[in-house]
Amino acid sequence: MSAIAVAASVTMPISVVERDTGLSKDTLRVWERRYGFPLPQRDPAGDRAYTPQQIDKLRAIKRLVDKGHRPGRIVSLELAELHRILVGMGDAAGAGDRTVIPGADLQLFADLVRARDVQTLRWSLKQAAGEMGLTRFVMDLVSPLNALVADGCDRGLIEMFEERLYTESVAAALQQAIGAMTLPHAQSVPRVLLTGLHQESHDTGVLVAEAMYGLAGCHCLQLGPRNHVYDIVRAATALGADIVSVTCGSGCQPGQLYHALGELRARTPAATAIWAGGNSPALGRRPVRGVLVLPQVDSMLEEITVWRLAHAP
Repeated sequence: MSAIAVAASVTMPISVVERDTGLSKDTLRVWERRYGFPLPQRDPAGDRAYTPQQIDKLRAIKRLVDKGHRPGRIVSLELAELHRILVGMGDAAGAGDRTVIPGADLQLFADLVRARDVQTLRWSLKQAAGEMGLTRFVMDLVSPLNALVADGCDRGLIEMFEERLYTESVAAALQQAIGAMTLPHAQSVPRVLLTGLHQESHDTGVLVAEAMYGLAGCHCLQLGPRNHVYDIVRAATALGADIVSVTCGSGCQPGQLYHALGELRARTPAATAIWAGGNSPALGRRPVRGVLVLPQVDSMLEEITVWRLAHAP
């Protein structure tokens, strides 16, 4: 059976649909009779069973109903059209506007990921970066959106290739915003080496770190993700890094993560600080001696201030 066929065969009971969409069981049954949607299958016990595609559409309908739309007028629309309405593309006043309004529901961006509307997603992210400013863009949009998309992957609501399309879109927006920043002086301190371990497959985290440390006036040395401990140690020594900032994504296995951070600390000069951040749940479970864990994005700015006070001439 193909991967597409397997995905299509997965169904959810009405109790799960009620929880995930916010639509009551009674509402789902009424819409089924009145509008002919959703059209659930039946499981071996004869109970209603809904496909992921139906659940995605129900989520979009629920958000539009909450915004004042009448169910009878939107239930028959395709999911892509529902998404266009949600981002303002279906309204006369918003004709030609292909962006999500900054500060809007994060779920709208997640919907674009699931709809695989890469063009709208990229444009919306870049527009948001320009209108929100880099600090708010990273802290109020990218950071929570990363967590939302990662959670969607864990729950099977977002496919791996969709998540990859998302991370590439965010990376493009971050790179453009970082490129527009005023570069700090070459002698700026601290010198921060930005990297991810070899298990880290995405560069979004290291770009978020570069944006935040760049805003703090640090001299950023971008090594990128997917680096082995040996190479990180060599780079930190050769480049005279004051801090090694390690991004640890959700894909890092706990055992490998603890071992890599411990090895990095042991091999790196004692004067060089090791800071670890990212959305890996393992970071908060067990301390690694000599490694500072940054639980939130704004912790980066706070710790830079602390570092500078401690190293003031």
